[in-house]
Amino acid sequence: MMQLLCLTDGDPTAMLPGLELLAHETRLSPLDVRVPPSAAARFELLLVDATRDVRRARSACLELLRDCPTPRLLIAAEPALPAITSGWGIADVLLPDASPAEIELRLRLAQGTSGGTAGSADPGTVSSAGVEIDEGTFTARVHNRTLDLTYKEFELLHFLAKHPGRVFTRDQLLGEVWGTDYFGGTRTVDVHVRRLRAKLGEHEALISTVRGVGYGFARERSTDTAEE
Repeated sequence: MMQLLCLTDGDPTAMLPGLELLAHETRLSPLDVRVPPSAAARFELLLVDATRDVRRARSACLELLRDCPTPRLLIAAEPALPAITSGWGIADVLLPDASPAEIELRLRLAQGTSGGTAGSADPGTVSSAGVEIDEGTFTARVHNRTLDLTYKEFELLHFLAKHPGRVFTRDQLLGEVWGTDYFGGTRTVDVHVRRLRAKLGEHEALISTVRGVGYGFARERSTDTAEE
């Protein structure tokens, strides 16, 4: 089973229906959101949706080409094929009506183009202060309770849990989790921290607010820490 990240603003089942019949783990990310290399490296393949907007898909491919070694497959309708060039940095193209057998073959072939640079590291587990994160299945638990997280919530918790006791500014968290080219503003971090705390429930204090600085994970309570 492969770990796939699909960059799309639509319904992945409409983008590539045959993929639903295969036993691969698929995560979703908005097409316009830059995927940090550290996050992309945990996937074996990236699927870029060009079925809705070819120009935006091209921009996403060119952005990934800068610093992301993970192989990319483009999902595009037949009328868009003449616009696609090798400069997009993609390993292959799939038509939306591709059969499950064809999808499986192209995924395997594209995976082989990575040369062992992407997805070669074995996924592991991050454990800190009762939080356990399985990097292979993209699941998180707090004191044996499974958390129902969105992709970005998972990425934020994953990053914080890997650095217990440290404090990060909102700008640092934006760069590490959303990418340095994200223009949504630092309030995005506040919103996701608030949602994470709600899902952590009685363990919400694991994420602390350091006034004038930012957020920390599993820190000792002190006078410079206060909840917003």
